[in-house]
Amino acid sequence: MRTEHLPFPMPERKFSLQQKWVDLTFMHWEVDPEILKKHIPKDLEIELFEGKAYVGTIPFKMEKVRPRNLPSISMISNFPEFNIRTYVKKNGKGGVFFLTLDAQSHITCKYAPLVYGLPYEYAKCNFNINKKGEYLWASKRITNGIKLEGKSIGYGPLMKANKGSLEEFLFERYCLYVEKKGITYRAYTCHEPWEFQNADVEIKENSLTEFYDLGIKNLLNPDLVHVSKGVDVLTWNIQSTVNENE
Repeated sequence: MRTEHLPFPMPERKFSLQQKWVDLTFMHWEVDPEILKKHIPKDLEIELFEGKAYVGTIPFKMEKVRPRNLPSISMISNFPEFNIRTYVKKNGKGGVFFLTLDAQSHITCKYAPLVYGLPYEYAKCNFNINKKGEYLWASKRITNGIKLEGKSIGYGPLMKANKGSLEEFLFERYCLYVEKKGITYRAYTCHEPWEFQNADVEIKENSLTEFYDLGIKNLLNPDLVHVSKGVDVLTWNIQSTVNENE
C-alpha cells in the first residue's frame, strides 16, 4: 500500500487488523462547536474548517474484517455499520472521533469496546444496492429503537480531494481517537486516498443522529453528501496519547 500521501508516518510495529470499508454514504452537517464539545474528551481539540465544525453520519459495509494474516469468515467478517463521527486533533495529528458505531455484529459490538474503546452499539441493519445503483440502508438500535433509514446515489465524475479543500478535511483522516477509562488513545489507519462522487440522498428517518442532540435543524437534509466505493484498510492497536511528547 502506498504511503506518500499520508500526513504522518504509520507505527513501526505491525498492524493488527485488515478490513474493507465498502459502499459508503458520507452525510455531513455543520454543527456548533460549543454544542459538540460535550461529546469530545477534554484533551482533544475539535478541528474546524474555515471556522466550521462538522459531524458525519455514514452508513456502509464492513467486509473481510480479520486479524493480520488470518482469513476472513463470512458470517463474522462482513456486516453493515452506521457510524456518527466528527473531526479532532491532538499533538498536531488530525483524526476522527466516533460518537457511535452501530453495527449488526455481536462479536464486534462486544470485542471492539473492550479492546479498542470504540462505542459500538448493536443494531439490526440492512444494506442493499438496487438496479438503479442506489444504496438502500436502514438500521434500528435494539436498545432504544432509534433509526436511520434512507437511500443515496452518486452523480458526476469520480474525484479525489484537492489539497486544502473541505473534502480533504473530511476524507483524508488516518487515525482515530477513543477515550477508555478516562484516557485518550489513538489508533492509526492506513489506506489509499479516497475516491468519491457527489451524491443525492433521501433520508426517511434519522433519529440516530437526533439522539446526540447536536443542534442540527434539519436532520433529513445534510449540508454535504458524497458516496464512495470504498478502500482497503490496515489498522493498528490503540496507543495512549499520555506523555507521548515527553
